[in-house]
Amino acid sequence: MQKLKIAVIGTGNISNVHIKAYLKNPSVELYAFCDIDEEKLKAQGAQYGVTRLYTDEEAMLRELPEIDAVSVCTWNSAHAPCTILALRYGKHVLCEKPMAMNATEARAMIDASKKYGKKLMVGFVRRFGNDAAITKDFIEAGNLGEIYYAKTTYLRRNGCPGGWFGDKSRSGGGPLIDLGVHVIDLARYLMGGPTPVSVYGATFNCIGERKYLRDKAAYSIRGKDEDPFTVEDMATALIRFDNGAVLSVEASFNLHIKKDTGTIELFGSKGGAKLSPEFELYTEMNDYLVDVNLNMPSALSFEGLFENEINYYVDSILSDRDLSSIAEDGCTLMKILDAIYLSASEKKEILIK
Repeated sequence: MQKLKIAVIGTGNISNVHIKAYLKNPSVELYAFCDIDEEKLKAQGAQYGVTRLYTDEEAMLRELPEIDAVSVCTWNSAHAPCTILALRYGKHVLCEKPMAMNATEARAMIDASKKYGKKLMVGFVRRFGNDAAITKDFIEAGNLGEIYYAKTTYLRRNGCPGGWFGDKSRSGGGPLIDLGVHVIDLARYLMGGPTPVSVYGATFNCIGERKYLRDKAAYSIRGKDEDPFTVEDMATALIRFDNGAVLSVEASFNLHIKKDTGTIELFGSKGGAKLSPEFELYTEMNDYLVDVNLNMPSALSFEGLFENEINYYVDSILSDRDLSSIAEDGCTLMKILDAIYLSASEKKEILIK
């Protein structure tokens, strides 16, 4: 069987998990890399044995027409232009989250996918986690009943990666668009994908990047001292859906808390569930309140997480599986983020159309 030829556009930190997952998939050939940073590009090429290296994505797509599909792993402001260009050259695309800088760009990406007849998938990797699968099993079995409220948090005490992450012109925002997308998408996915109708949000930049701290951020990218910090350091919002359900979200790069935390809690008419660290179900049996824990590991495992996502993408290409719903979810999420940032700016509820 002929293998799919895969190119990776953007060879920064996140590209490594894509690359390693592709290398484990027997149906693909890691074919080419592209990055505007030639030094980083050459280092990645040497590390992974890829010799077709380009600093211009259009040159790569033009000179290597045999490429079947790409992963777009650039900073956020390049997601839409790189994706649309790859689609125009007839390539399937897996674009890292967030899908784009805003909903307008996201819609243009979907339109390009339809126009050129190629698949577009957004990297909502949390959907492919073991904890998501467990929770979905209980939801589909009816153990939660009708889910009417959810709470999500993705909070870091000192967690701005620096570099382009703090530059709004390249990132589109701070922890909301970087971290919040994970938990908002997963919560909405587990709730059955209701349509958002309004949001009330607030953002804060009361702490800043704090480069002076002796305790350095656990996750950071190579940045320059002059890289700006023009994003929020904390965001919060209430999202209302068309079925009456409400989702609360909190995300931070920098916040005065004891330790980093990330949770998703779902509340239904028959039971509630909490993800992180371990899955727990809260319900009632025989007129008693009951807490249910699994007799197996249920915390999110990164072992195989990105492999599951990449394998799903590859299999979707080979089996011609429709990925349009995931792209549409990506666009819907961008509408939510746009509305939260607008609500924070105007200090009022924003209706989503």
